[in-house]
Amino acid sequence: MNYNINKGIGRTVEFKGLKAQYLFIFAGGLLGTLILVMILYMAGVNSYICLLLGTGGASLIVWQTFSLNKKYGEHGLMKIGARKKHPRYIICRKPLHRYLKFTPKSNVV
Repeated sequence: MNYNINKGIGRTVEFKGLKAQYLFIFAGGLLGTLILVMILYMAGVNSYICLLLGTGGASLIVWQTFSLNKKYGEHGLMKIGARKKHPRYIICRKPLHRYLKFTPKSNVV
């Protein structure tokens, strides 16, 4: 008997070139655009305006998501978020003699 081995274990999810968190941004953006167009249509806004906003918003989301994916790669957005949490510089407010102070250790047996 021949069994197929799944060689994709441990790899990230990819759809049409979009990887990892960009899939969620893409799907959430399109869903948000759809809901916005539905709300505007039910509110009585002209259907051509709704169509124009929906098409423009979806196009913008698709273009921006693919450009982010190309620019930053699979883990790029997480790296940018981590970089924002690091301090730019360390402030040292203690006087210098506090760092040079020597305290001998006691020998406990």
